[in-house]
Amino acid sequence: MSRRQSWFEGWRLLAVLSVSLVVLSVWIASMRQFEVEGVRMVIRFTARSSLLLFCLAFGAAALARLWPNAWTRWQRRNRRYLGLSFAASHAIHAVAIVIFAQMDPTGFAEATSAASYIFGSIGYAFIIAMSATSFDRTAALIGPRAWRALHLTGGYYLWFQFMVSFGKRVPAMPLYAAFLVPLLAVIALRLIAMAALPRGRTAEAS
Repeated sequence: MSRRQSWFEGWRLLAVLSVSLVVLSVWIASMRQFEVEGVRMVIRFTARSSLLLFCLAFGAAALARLWPNAWTRWQRRNRRYLGLSFAASHAIHAVAIVIFAQMDPTGFAEATSAASYIFGSIGYAFIIAMSATSFDRTAALIGPRAWRALHLTGGYYLWFQFMVSFGKRVPAMPLYAAFLVPLLAVIALRLIAMAALPRGRTAEAS
């Protein structure tokens, strides 16, 4: 492995991705002089960056099992840090939503509903819990069975939430169907990988 490749590993990878997301979000907001439309652009950007990072983390184990190569081994090895980068992206997303609500309460009320509050809050609760247990010490505290149940349930819930969030926009904006492709691909990969496992073995959580 080259020095450059090894640099984009572990905590360094997380730092690079997190800082890049912050810088890009500030730049995007500045394009509209940090006004409401700029904040809404950040919300859309981080929704899409979160989708990408989620799919990379959620499909890592399945890809590495089905097509072992340098890229999928790197992806599997850094699955934890891709997942934490997803959490960082969605944290920026949450901050942008709060700012939008403060800057334009009327527009925020029109863009949200009681259901979005409820299901969004559940999603964030899973993200916080999964992030908090993405460390060896905290994972050991809850035990492997509880860890697997949390990450498996949380992963599929977040997958479903992404499907709903992007899918409901397709009738009005057909191009949004493109965002469903990686979600459908990652679930198909996981199902194929599980089917390929020998009897008696269970697939990994995420």
